[in-house]
Amino acid sequence: MSTVEMKGEVHDSRVLQWARSIIEESPSHRLIQQEIVNAVNRNAIWRGEECLNLLAPEAPTTPIVRQLLASEVGTRAAEGHIGSTQRWFAGTKYIDEIEALCVELLKKVFHANFADHRLVASMIGNMTVYAALTQPGDTIMTIAQPFGGHSSNRVDGPAGIRGLQIVDVPMDPVELTVDLDGFAKVARQVRPKLVTLGASMTLFPFPLKEMAEIVKEWGGRIYFDGAHQLGLIGGGQFQDPLREGACVMTGSAGKTFSGPQSGIIVWNDPEFSVPITNAIFPALAATHQVNRVAALAAAAAEFLAFGKEYMAQIVTNAQALGKAFDERGIRVLCTHKGYTRTHQVILDVKEFGGGYEVGKRLAEANIITNKNLIPGDGPEDWDFPSGLRIGTTEVTRFGMKEKEMDTIADLIASVLSGNEKPEVVQSKVIELRRSFSKMQYCFPE
Repeated sequence: MSTVEMKGEVHDSRVLQWARSIIEESPSHRLIQQEIVNAVNRNAIWRGEECLNLLAPEAPTTPIVRQLLASEVGTRAAEGHIGSTQRWFAGTKYIDEIEALCVELLKKVFHANFADHRLVASMIGNMTVYAALTQPGDTIMTIAQPFGGHSSNRVDGPAGIRGLQIVDVPMDPVELTVDLDGFAKVARQVRPKLVTLGASMTLFPFPLKEMAEIVKEWGGRIYFDGAHQLGLIGGGQFQDPLREGACVMTGSAGKTFSGPQSGIIVWNDPEFSVPITNAIFPALAATHQVNRVAALAAAAAEFLAFGKEYMAQIVTNAQALGKAFDERGIRVLCTHKGYTRTHQVILDVKEFGGGYEVGKRLAEANIITNKNLIPGDGPEDWDFPSGLRIGTTEVTRFGMKEKEMDTIADLIASVLSGNEKPEVVQSKVIELRRSFSKMQYCFPE
């Protein structure tokens, strides 16, 4: 690779150099392919069997969901809407069945009149809403990143690509929810066409009903980006946005919903059906991975059977984990509010070196978390923020409960305090993880 090409590369040059060496030095293309398989298998053993995966955006999928992701139907094209006259291709009668089951299951889970299954990623859901409900130059209000906002609703994501004027939703840095008085004042000044409630650091419900009443004064609307909360909403463990004033809700199937990496969009008003579906197809999704749709439908069926119990335990575990950290002298955001009402616990680990350094040390002990901006951090702290975000979705699905949350807090505290070296903690993590190897809240294999 030339010097010019290296200068333009955004990825880690050391990792790319490793890959180039494998490719250039291998005597066989088949052996190169095997190296890919080997990397996948290494990850499956380490992350799948030996780690405590505490990333809030992750959830394990059941064997049937994984099986469907590898199914034959994934090689088939199915552009268009359900029904033979609306397809570009013939031969889709069974694909219509798969997709219709998925749509109706999603409607049932979220008590919605309409749903679409074709979003190959949650962020495409954001783009769909902005394409369907706004025009370039429109003003919207969204949450800034240090308060939990996500790039998908900011200038560097779909909202920015759409050419929208973005105004911050005022947030209370202590309560970690919307400053309703501040919102009313700013919203009445800028009169946003759309207000997006979406946060990747999400601990408590929003005052959605009150906000909807405010923006209704000039015909504004609320859009709920439930990327993280989607499963909690379906399981009755969070607010119900569509019944509290949101006109549309999107989310990720791969987080608390515990399905394949995928987007979900639901709404009730038939007024939005044409603009939303036209934005999805043909604008944002053509061949939309029917294997993924089948896997999403299977996950939705599981959710109907087990979602309420599963989601309730996720929240219980998160609250227990927050309490356990607090008792061990680790600063937890919103201790005065019971730590959380979702799957997330947010730590302020600035005194231990910050989120990046702490996350690295914990990963050496096979405890996987992520660095996170928290109130008080600025744009300059993007790579090295003060916070650490922890989620309880995966450990809950493998059967861990409140007792294990105490154990997890002990393991993390021992790394943060330096009382034990990461490699010592790692052996304890592997022992704990291997004692919880059977997936729960699903049909028997």
